[in-house]
Amino acid sequence: MPPLINRERCNGCGQAAESCCQRVCPGDLLIRKDGKAELRDGRSCWDCAACVKACPRQAIRLVLPAEIGGGRAWLGIEGKEWVLAYPDGKTERFPLPETKTPT
Repeated sequence: MPPLINRERCNGCGQAAESCCQRVCPGDLLIRKDGKAELRDGRSCWDCAACVKACPRQAIRLVLPAEIGGGRAWLGIEGKEWVLAYPDGKTERFPLPETKTPT
């Protein structure tokens, strides 16, 4: 399923030429419309989650298919951890590994 963009949280990355999600989308599927990120064609998205990880405002989530999440489950990022939210309200958190850029 294509990512969902929370238009209240999204600020289109301000005055930047491209939003963070636009810059990382390997399918070039995100555009900026009315100052907010928008998915151009959800059917072409392959759910790589690059946009979810890149969004500094945590405005993008992946809705998981019923076969995986049991219906209405989503996967998003909050701070430095992935959050998996189930339909019953239960959540699981998975810390992101710390990465260091070689100097």
